[in-house]
Amino acid sequence: MRNMILAGLFALLLPVVIAAEENNEPAAQQFAEYDQKLTGDSTKELIELKGKRLAPDSDYYAEIWVSVSNKDGQEWKIPYEGGYEPELEFYDLNHDGVNDLFYQSAAGGSGDLYHYHLHTLKNDRLEEISLPKQEFIKANFKDNFKVKIQIDYEQEPSIVDVKDRSSEYVELGIYDENGRVTENTSPMIAPISFFEPVEISEDKGYGLRSRQHVSGAYQADQLGTVETLWYYEKGEWIILKTEWVPSE
Repeated sequence: MRNMILAGLFALLLPVVIAAEENNEPAAQQFAEYDQKLTGDSTKELIELKGKRLAPDSDYYAEIWVSVSNKDGQEWKIPYEGGYEPELEFYDLNHDGVNDLFYQSAAGGSGDLYHYHLHTLKNDRLEEISLPKQEFIKANFKDNFKVKIQIDYEQEPSIVDVKDRSSEYVELGIYDENGRVTENTSPMIAPISFFEPVEISEDKGYGLRSRQHVSGAYQADQLGTVETLWYYEKGEWIILKTEWVPSE
């Protein structure tokens, strides 16, 4: 009998416990509000950047999204992956006469990586524009503690001297004591970690500058950065300029 009473009390209390847990969930937070012409008509849309923290005391936002609405009652929602310090900027990066939504947030971790997304809403059609990828970069260890970096088939390769860390490379088995390559391995080419909208010219409008790190034996062993200037034209990203910037 006592067990039946306890079971009944537990059943009555369970919804209360669940409701309390649900009430402890972090509420949605609005980071910023904007008025921008995104669809191409004569009126501005209301844009709200919002998110939910992973926990009340966390700086990480597990959910981030943008809500867009217009005076006619139309609404659009753009969900993003979780991150830190979300930001939203507006540039006409596809050069159709209407500003696009350029989003970024820090991914966290030791890789200094960011999340980026680019969307257009012209003519009430929400579309994501893929961001550029630098496909050509090649890197190889060469004898005499050299690393060959090729960032463009039309440019001469850059040569990085790593003699100052030769003992570490020998210990890792990449080179022998005489500076000859002993292991069939390659330097580490990271994905693009940084995008920045930049004005190309008054006539051309805006493009993107990217940075992409190249490391030697491990991620923290940075050899330099590939900096590239991109421009969106006829539905694709073209490279206006790319250069190798060695680490100091």
